[in-house]
Amino acid sequence: MKVSIIGGGGRVGSDAAYALQLGGVVRAIALLDMNPDMAAGEALDLRHGASLTANQVFTSGSDYSVCDGSDVVVITAGLRRKPEESRLELINRNVTLFKGILESLKGVKLNEGAIILVVSNPVDILTHLATESGIVPEKQVLGLGTVLDTARFRSLLADYFKINATDVKALILGEHGDSMVPILSSATVGGVPILSYPGVTPDEVQGVFDFTKKSGAEVIKLKGGAGRAVGISIKEVVESIALDQEKILPVSAKQSGTLGISDVSLSLPTRVGRKGVMQIVTPVVTEAEKELLHASSDSLKAILRQLG
Repeated sequence: MKVSIIGGGGRVGSDAAYALQLGGVVRAIALLDMNPDMAAGEALDLRHGASLTANQVFTSGSDYSVCDGSDVVVITAGLRRKPEESRLELINRNVTLFKGILESLKGVKLNEGAIILVVSNPVDILTHLATESGIVPEKQVLGLGTVLDTARFRSLLADYFKINATDVKALILGEHGDSMVPILSSATVGGVPILSYPGVTPDEVQGVFDFTKKSGAEVIKLKGGAGRAVGISIKEVVESIALDQEKILPVSAKQSGTLGISDVSLSLPTRVGRKGVMQIVTPVVTEAEKELLHASSDSLKAILRQLG
């Protein structure tokens, strides 16, 4: 399988490539970047470690032909979010850039059944634009969505309560942004409902969620931009596609009625495999959680209407 990363010379793109190298699942990784030297340098750096990881081919360039023959195209290119800026505020600065990327992709010779994975922010808005582009069928378009937020939330809960991070199962759904929704009604630690786990209180869990919401901005403030956890999150989605694992992941996809939400792209539990979006699973949520998910949907629809 060949995975091409648009924006592969940047922080997120290069971290995604590194995570995929360590995973050793994909056969070829192509880095496309407007800075060809940066892309070439990243590809060479990865190539140097190939003898210690897997038999993989690394290519790079600034021309979209480097993406020919791709099975998955990961779009990470975008303008950087400012610490005080919400993800949705990025839309006016990023939509024009993203539409240019989509236009260029129309000339790429993708393999049959190719998947587009959108990572650039605001990811739900851009994912929706990609589904409407006609480059590939809409089921073959998905966004990273709240996969990263969910990973952050689980990890931060584990850190706060001093428990094994892999035992924590807690979802964040809806928008990857200000209106994201924690689904605490189904959150567990090793199968035990999280709110009944010894030492856990609702106020503390809410505090961890509040910190999760601003964690991206905090990383930007401290080190200039997020990368490591984003790269691992991208790897999780790409490998579920490559291996046809059919994992249930909170990726962003076009909604058509689940929980009464339609005509917008946001994150709900989604079975992800070689064909992309294989099934959107209806989660069991409380009425309060459902209302928040509808509010998240309405917020994104309002932005889409502004695009005309």
